[in-house]
Amino acid sequence: MVPGHRLASRCGSRSFRPTELRADAIDIAAELGRHPGSAADVVDDESFWMQVQQAFTVDRTLVNLNNGGVSPAPGLVQAAMKRHQDYSNLAPTYTMWQILEPQREATRQRMARQWGVDTEEVAFTRNASESLQTLQLGIDLKAGDEVLTTTQDYGRMITTFKQRERREGIVLKQIQIPVPAEDPAEVVRRFEEAITPRTRMILACHMINLTGQILPVTELTAMARRHGIPLVIDGAHSLAHFDFDLGELDVDTYTSSLHKWLFAPHGTGFLYVRREMIPEVWPLMAAPEARDHDIRKFEEIGTHPEAPYLCIGEALSFHQGIGPARKDARLVYLRDYWANALLEHDNIRLHTSQKPGFACGIANVEVVGLEPNDVRDYLWDSHRIITVSINHAEFRGLRISPSVYTTLPELDRFIDVMSHVARKGLPA
Repeated sequence: MVPGHRLASRCGSRSFRPTELRADAIDIAAELGRHPGSAADVVDDESFWMQVQQAFTVDRTLVNLNNGGVSPAPGLVQAAMKRHQDYSNLAPTYTMWQILEPQREATRQRMARQWGVDTEEVAFTRNASESLQTLQLGIDLKAGDEVLTTTQDYGRMITTFKQRERREGIVLKQIQIPVPAEDPAEVVRRFEEAITPRTRMILACHMINLTGQILPVTELTAMARRHGIPLVIDGAHSLAHFDFDLGELDVDTYTSSLHKWLFAPHGTGFLYVRREMIPEVWPLMAAPEARDHDIRKFEEIGTHPEAPYLCIGEALSFHQGIGPARKDARLVYLRDYWANALLEHDNIRLHTSQKPGFACGIANVEVVGLEPNDVRDYLWDSHRIITVSINHAEFRGLRISPSVYTTLPELDRFIDVMSHVARKGLPA
């Protein structure tokens, strides 16, 4: 057994008074926010994290280690969804359109303030894919124009460019980057060397979904600006995952899914476009000419429920109550908790950097010699542990992404099963 591996040794001496779950996000956020201590102080204070865990209504008969795909919303967000949906259905033409929809602006203001950008540069979408496709399809290209990305970008986004190849005759170019990538200058160099006079757009992940690798998006944006090329940033796994200020990143675009690490309702996304660039991007669905310079043109999608967008506010309060830096530190702690235990086995490979700043809560682990799909199926079929198998041309493994509601005993369960697989292999 790894020293310090069991929960009993991790429960701190600090006490955190349990409270009954309430629908009021402000009250719950205040309870968490009043708990003293920096990120370093609370990272292994299980009394604090137990309160966070109890805010969720998850199924504890299984271990969900695919929070990178989609996250459960805490109970307070679910309660707010029901409240807004019930109110909408009283008389939606009035209650939903006239009363609730204008309240979206307050949520827009709060999200912009939280991540250090202008309110008039923030739009809400249904997911990161919609945000990304708004940019990928909304920036004018013609036959022969090149778009540049890596071989590790999200499949749907590569498919989006390939459709433009078939339909419009553009050219998709993909480069390889190291796994893991621990030299930011090398990443920037590989992108820049692939630029040609025909390059018209670059797509780069802030965090790669396959491995959790964090890329140097500020440096990539500066390089792209020198060449006069727009850079589209896929931040699906980044926003509210690790702690950063979007304004300080100094990027021109940013996209994310809010139902991943912010714990907002399913079907909520985020789109940032620098004010000067908004007129250059066509919306996915037609908007009136009067809105050419208005970030809200990207929200013209026809009739839709307003409740999910308003509940972003509850999710944001919960995030603020935990504390972005404390959340970041805890996710790194959970990653290293299971990864360091498994790395004691010679046939375990980690395809994710553990150096500060290069990854956070997501990591990719391989049991050498075993098919990732087989390991994934065994974990679920025999132990009810959810993981994602990755079979990439450049690496293979399981993507593991615990969340703030994940308990140490749940990770112990994963460690024990994976250690057995590493020692004995899979059952015949």
